[in-house]
Amino acid sequence: MAGEATSGELVQVVSLLAAGVVAVPIFKRLGLGSVLGYLTAGLIIGPWGLGLFDDPEAILHVAELGVVMFLFVIGLEMQPSRLWNLRREIFGLGFTQLAVCGGLLTAIGIVAGFPPLISFVAGMGFVLTSTAIVMQMLSERGETSTPAGQRVISILLLEDLAIVPLLALVAFLAPGGEEATLATRLADIGIAVASLVGLIVAGRYLLNPLFRVLAVADAREVMTAAALLVVLGAALAMQLGGLSMAMGAFLAGVLLSESTFRHQLEADIEPFRGILLGLFFLSVGMALDLAVIGRQWPLILAAVIAYMIAKSIGIYAVARLFHADHGEAVSRAALMAQGGEFAFVLFSGASAVGILDGETNAILTATVIVSMALTPLVVMGARRLMPRTVESLDGVEVADELSGRVLVIGFGRFGQIASQPLLLRGVDVSIIDNDVEMIKAAAEFGFKVYYGDGARLDILHAAGAGRADAILICVDKGETAVRIAEHLKSEFPLARVFARAFDRGIALDLVHAGVDFQIRETFESAMEFSQTALRALGATEDEVTELIEDVRRRDAERFELQLSGDIYSGTGLLKGNMPTPRPLAEPRSKGRAMNEETAAAIGSGS
Repeated sequence: MAGEATSGELVQVVSLLAAGVVAVPIFKRLGLGSVLGYLTAGLIIGPWGLGLFDDPEAILHVAELGVVMFLFVIGLEMQPSRLWNLRREIFGLGFTQLAVCGGLLTAIGIVAGFPPLISFVAGMGFVLTSTAIVMQMLSERGETSTPAGQRVISILLLEDLAIVPLLALVAFLAPGGEEATLATRLADIGIAVASLVGLIVAGRYLLNPLFRVLAVADAREVMTAAALLVVLGAALAMQLGGLSMAMGAFLAGVLLSESTFRHQLEADIEPFRGILLGLFFLSVGMALDLAVIGRQWPLILAAVIAYMIAKSIGIYAVARLFHADHGEAVSRAALMAQGGEFAFVLFSGASAVGILDGETNAILTATVIVSMALTPLVVMGARRLMPRTVESLDGVEVADELSGRVLVIGFGRFGQIASQPLLLRGVDVSIIDNDVEMIKAAAEFGFKVYYGDGARLDILHAAGAGRADAILICVDKGETAVRIAEHLKSEFPLARVFARAFDRGIALDLVHAGVDFQIRETFESAMEFSQTALRALGATEDEVTELIEDVRRRDAERFELQLSGDIYSGTGLLKGNMPTPRPLAEPRSKGRAMNEETAAAIGSGS
């Protein structure tokens, strides 16, 4: 019997892992994002799908640790000074959004004919956005550190804090519970404050000394255990104080954000965070009660639509009130239009004190889960419907009738360095770029850069390409550089074109396009780097010179072979570190050829 039980548990573990491993890559490949993949996978393996799980709530409680660890990692990126700088966004923007959206959603319930108390609980529950979904999507889009992303995080922090007074208010408003609630809630607030102060004191004076002692012990597994102890201990302290576990973990991360052990902690927590956060989304999908949806689908559908639209309108209005532009306001409204995991906590508290009955709780929970599942689709739709942002050219001059002796196309790091010797010699240099922010920044350092896309023929004419003695292609994108070179050699065949090559493959394409000179952007720096390393290892100057010249000769010979062959030509000229290199032709002949892109990357710096 024990063996059967163990086998059944193992089947569940394997099915959880398999569901995530199969669904997430498919949904990401379709452009739908990992969150929707996890939610769909959870629905498939849950009670209303294949029936592999009959108690998703139990898994949800464990998986909430993923959200806790996610907030800890975010806290590690938020130094106290940085958090203090966000105080206006947290308590100004965050509170205003909470109040405006809460009022709108409560009003919808009252207008629909529900009692005011139930309307309030339902509305305020839906206001609490899903931290897990929003943070995951911000992370996937690389926006957690952007100003817009920081404002969203500030709002999420305020909403996490709001769960405490909301639970207190729900208990206070419960039928017949007013007299008993006031005294107990004052005590609860005192306990919460004490927990918060205790955590701050412990984090300020105990955590760094603890990790220094463990680092001296040089036991990696103990450091990992200590990292988990800090996260879970902080979460537990906050939970015992009646606060959010996620808030405790976030605060612990903030307290350790300036520690010398910050990066080690992040590396130790990351594997657990990723797995548990995926498990959280799976369990949310499993918790979707299709029986309730089947019975009450008109009500749930109406609630999802009305709540998401009303909340989006409130978020947009508040965003504009706080001077966000139209694009940021729409993006924030789409991203935060759903309910979140803390709504489940609020609904459970309301059920415990008699405000919500079982059926109403199930309907509201299903409404929140459906809104969470729709969020990735809403965000995708908003991004596709939004008109492309047109950059303001105020204060920026467009390239027109330029007459510089040298035309520089692209003024990033490479173009800035390449232009210096020319400018020092007094050469008349015209510079164009299509990055408005970079053009404005360059002006502050004394550079006159004109706006223009070098990949367009009309811009090349306006920039004076036909009159320039030399044209320097310094853009960072390899394909763009090749396209510009092709335009130049086709339209201005006598122009001398010098090009920056992203890698070896782009260098070959540039030669085929007819440029007069090309250089791989990392080649010379890598050669200098290697020379210094050889000297440090004891090689004499003669040895260094001989070795570097040999590398250059091999590289040039291999490059010539590749010009008339393919990326594999001249491979024998490379010096590898395998004792007996496997012939390249063998795996290719068996249908296991190296990906062409990967093959090009291997030799890109050689």
